[in-house]
Amino acid sequence: MKIAIGSDHRGVEVKRRIVALLRQLGHEVLDVGPESKDSVDYPDFAFRVAEAVGKGEAPRGILICGTGIGMCIAANKVSGVRAAPCHDSITAEMSRRHNDANVLCLSADLLGEELIDRMVKIWLETDFEGGRHARRVEKIVRFEGGQHGPG
Repeated sequence: MKIAIGSDHRGVEVKRRIVALLRQLGHEVLDVGPESKDSVDYPDFAFRVAEAVGKGEAPRGILICGTGIGMCIAANKVSGVRAAPCHDSITAEMSRRHNDANVLCLSADLLGEELIDRMVKIWLETDFEGGRHARRVEKIVRFEGGQHGPG
């Protein structure tokens, strides 16, 4: 699978580790940057990853910043993106199983290497459950497309 990945300056080192893990797992990686720890604005990189996912250039994306929250807020502004800020194995799994999240947002400051690796693997391996959850995700997609109303 092709995975788009980006971070801010606080997440550069974690991003490098995740890129290596993704390649080790056999995934193709689209790294949108940054390459250095020089200060950057997280929305710039969130939008690059989110647009790659929203346009279908990559089926999934991963974003890393200090908490994962800013990246998530920015990514969710892009049509077709369902970004989730995950902080443990359960939230990583459920974001895929119940919400069909296509962008994983992680904290560079609050999670350890072992937990991050486990979360990334779980998130990549977990399928969307569908069923009643598909109906709910479809309501989000319709609202995003301008179809506001009950349904």
